[in-house]
Amino acid sequence: MSVIEGESMSMSTTELDSDSNGHGHGHGHGKNDGNGNNGGAPAPDDDLLYGVIRRLWPLHRTVVRVVERELSGTGLTAGEHALLDALHAEGPRTVPQLARAMDLDRQPVQRWVNHAVELGLAVTAPNPAHRRSSLIQLTSEGAEAIRGIQTFETAQLRQRLADLPAEDLRTALHVLDRLGEEFRHLGNGSHVPPEEPDSRGNTDASRIQPSSPHPTHKGRLRE
Repeated sequence: MSVIEGESMSMSTTELDSDSNGHGHGHGHGKNDGNGNNGGAPAPDDDLLYGVIRRLWPLHRTVVRVVERELSGTGLTAGEHALLDALHAEGPRTVPQLARAMDLDRQPVQRWVNHAVELGLAVTAPNPAHRRSSLIQLTSEGAEAIRGIQTFETAQLRQRLADLPAEDLRTALHVLDRLGEEFRHLGNGSHVPPEEPDSRGNTDASRIQPSSPHPTHKGRLRE
């Protein structure tokens, strides 16, 4: 789930926090289905599965609140922060490609692109593969801004998560990727448009992943 989706979420924090307390600390005791799907390892029980899901909602809301607070005074929203991050990580993309990669509709992504262009952080460029769909790319100011944000984020993460071994982080990434994959299957009714080729004639075979898992910074964009 992308951080930018949090701008339109309406579930109350109190309700979410109460749901997340006291769950997800048990150990799985189920058996695999006999087809070797789990490599002989016990299947996770319901409390573990729901414990993970219950924690995603309040965590997501917390991250969005932190991002919005730290972006105060920059003229950027949390969504626009994620847009700059995606363009920095993946290079020039069309609005439909960005929307598909972020699991969002075109309309909010187009608004963020328009605002980033107004701020001088992004520009439109001709798309040799699709004349009617321009490429969106960072300006030098936009690239500098997102690099500054990521530098601060990296320092904060190293300080706050220094006690977590790399293997734990790799496991967390694996679990999040798997959850995203399964929920995308459940959400097959999405009306994000079909893929279109980029400037080199390639379609998006992979989804854009934020390069920093904790979009928090104390920097301010220059006026």
